[in-house]
Amino acid sequence: MPYWDFMCNFAAVMILNIVYIIVGLVGVLWGADRFTDGACGLARKWKVSELIIGLTIVALGTSLPEFVVSFISCLRGSGDMSVGNIIGSNTFNALVIVGVSCMLLTIPVERGVLWRDLPFCILVTVAFVLFVMTGEINRISAGVLCALFVVFVAYNIYIGKRQRGNANEVAEETTPMWKLVGLVLLGMGVLVGCGQMLVSGATEVARTLGVSEKVIGITILAAGTSLPELATSVVAARKGSDGLALGNVIGSNVFNIAFVLGACNMVSPMQTKDVNLVDLLTVLGSVVLLWLVCLTGRQLRRWEGVLLVAAYAAYLFYVLSH
Repeated sequence: MPYWDFMCNFAAVMILNIVYIIVGLVGVLWGADRFTDGACGLARKWKVSELIIGLTIVALGTSLPEFVVSFISCLRGSGDMSVGNIIGSNTFNALVIVGVSCMLLTIPVERGVLWRDLPFCILVTVAFVLFVMTGEINRISAGVLCALFVVFVAYNIYIGKRQRGNANEVAEETTPMWKLVGLVLLGMGVLVGCGQMLVSGATEVARTLGVSEKVIGITILAAGTSLPELATSVVAARKGSDGLALGNVIGSNVFNIAFVLGACNMVSPMQTKDVNLVDLLTVLGSVVLLWLVCLTGRQLRRWEGVLLVAAYAAYLFYVLSH
C-alpha cells in the first residue's frame, strides 16, 4: 500500500509539472506573438527600424528573466549561479536562437550590425570575461558595465532619432499607440510569467528523474531564461521581421551583461570561484562566431544556422561529459 501511495504521488507530481510545461510553452508562444506585433508596430509608429526596437525595447523586455534570476542569486550570495546563468543564456542566444531563426528565414545583415552592434557586443563580452577571471565583480567593474550599457542605449536612441520621420524607409502604422504599448506590456508579462512556469515545471521533472543540479543549471535554467528571446526571434523570423530577430539577440546579450550584471553587482558585489575558463571562452567565442558568419555574404543562411546550432550542441556535449 505505501508503494502504491508513492507511485500515485509520483504520478500526480509528474502530471502537474507536465501541465505546467505545456501551459508555459503555449503561453510563451502566444506572448511572443503579441510582443512582436506590438514592438513592430511601435517601430513603424516611431519611424525607426525594427533593428533599433529589437536592440532596445525588445532586448530589455526579454532580458527580464535573466535579471530576476541574477538579482536573486546576488542577494543570496550565489555569484557562480548568476554568472553561469548569463554565460549559458548568452551562448544559447548567439548560437541557438540566431541559428534556429535563420533556418526559418535568410536574415540580411545590416552594415550597422556588422561594424557597430556586434563589435560592441564583443567588447562588452570581453570586459565581462576579464572581470570574472579576477574572481570578483566589484562595484568598480559593475560601474564599467553600467557605463557600457548607457553608451549602448544612448547611441541606439541617437540612431533611432536619425531614422525618425523617414517615411520612405518605414511603413505607416495606423494602430493606436495605447494598443501597441498594451500589446508589448501584455506580451512581455505573459513571456516572463509563462517562461517561469515552463522552467519550474521542467526543473521539477528533471529533479524527480534524478538529474543533477549542475545539469539543470547549465541546460534548463540557462535555456529557460532565454525562452522569451527564442520565442520572440523565431516568431519575428516567421513574420519576416529579420531586423527584430537579430537585434533582439544582440541587444539581449549586451543587456544581460552590461545591465543585468552591472545593476545587480552595484547592489551586491559577487564572488566567482567555480566558473570554468572554457565556459568564459565559449561565451566570447559564440559572439565572435556569430560575427564571422554574418561577414560571409552579409546575410545569415540556413547552413550557417545549422553551423551555429551544431557549435552549441558540441559545447553542451563537452559540458555534460566533464
